[in-house]
Amino acid sequence: MTPTSPARPTAQSPFQRLAALIAGHPPGEPAIDLAVGEPRHPMPAFVGPAIAAALDGFGRYPAIRGTDAFRAAVAAWLDRRYALDGLIDPETMVLPLNGSREGLFFAALGARESARVDNPAVLIPNPYYQAYAAGAAAAGAEPVALPAAGDGALPDLDAVPAALLDRTIAIYAASPSNPQGAVATAADWARLLGAARRRGIPVFADECYSELYREAAGPPAGALEAAKATGSLAGLVVFNSLSKRSNLPGLRCGFAAGDPAFLADWTRLRNMAAPQVPLPVQAVAVAAFADEAHVAENRRLYDAKFALAEALLGPVTGPVTPPAGFFLWLDVARLGGGERVALDLWTRAGLRTVPGGYLALPEADGTNPADRYLRIALVDDLARTETALRRLAAALA
Repeated sequence: MTPTSPARPTAQSPFQRLAALIAGHPPGEPAIDLAVGEPRHPMPAFVGPAIAAALDGFGRYPAIRGTDAFRAAVAAWLDRRYALDGLIDPETMVLPLNGSREGLFFAALGARESARVDNPAVLIPNPYYQAYAAGAAAAGAEPVALPAAGDGALPDLDAVPAALLDRTIAIYAASPSNPQGAVATAADWARLLGAARRRGIPVFADECYSELYREAAGPPAGALEAAKATGSLAGLVVFNSLSKRSNLPGLRCGFAAGDPAFLADWTRLRNMAAPQVPLPVQAVAVAAFADEAHVAENRRLYDAKFALAEALLGPVTGPVTPPAGFFLWLDVARLGGGERVALDLWTRAGLRTVPGGYLALPEADGTNPADRYLRIALVDDLARTETALRRLAAALA
């Protein structure tokens, strides 16, 4: 495994780069946005009543630790989801977040506070979520991208140079991965967590897509399951949110759960610098984590769209359905690569998609491993998705 060198993320987001790519080019057909991973299914029915019942909470500053009810709801959900047998103490092992993104960003700052190394590094997957690299840079650490296997599996730390691990202050890992939709097994998580613990490196597990698995395959394993086998959460913090699970991207509510020592130190930092989660928002989260019916319906809607994608695109591209998530990750190297195809799809078919290379860093030899891919978000309703997929299949054929 050869890390990228140097690993410096672009100052522009993938969507800014996409806007620049298609600027001045009118869409060939009425535009359909398949770029942004923003869930667009209906909101759960309990959201409005939960906010109304807690409306007075908007008139108060919330505690950074969140409400007792919020922490208890998260701990109970994690216990049910991963069969943790009471491993999560809601008093010391759960914190609310304004969506997982700010938590993932602030986590690097927390890791840097306790690190005592020169020239610190933060390991991130490649492709990567922008918050990982942004957090590392803000913490004064070098974001170093580790090549992902073809299916986006977790990194093998035994293959990372010892000199790099000696200065690593945190490792970001994602399962299900974004954008590949690959899932790690409990053994994969145990291997990564064990290797990181031997080095004293915290693992930040991004599990935001954990509930968007294909129903037939069943739920993917989580990092907490690996930690349960050891009887300790030391060195592990898991991040999740309601954006994907409950189709609530605008609510901006998530959580961090795990290592109580890290969370205690991190709470002191967050109490000075991070945004609190409004009390009515936490009330919605309590209701959301107590209900699984809306989550199962969400998966059903995504499964229907992937079945349609398989029927329409499969004959052109081969199998396209990932184990989890809501993205298609298409290999379009034969058509000139992600950037060329993204521009072509916009000008010919009015489809706004993201070149894979915009989501990854170049390898040591200067080549970007994701240049050959295109990311497509299946977040619209079935009818609009079918229109987009028919255009896509015709353009790729």
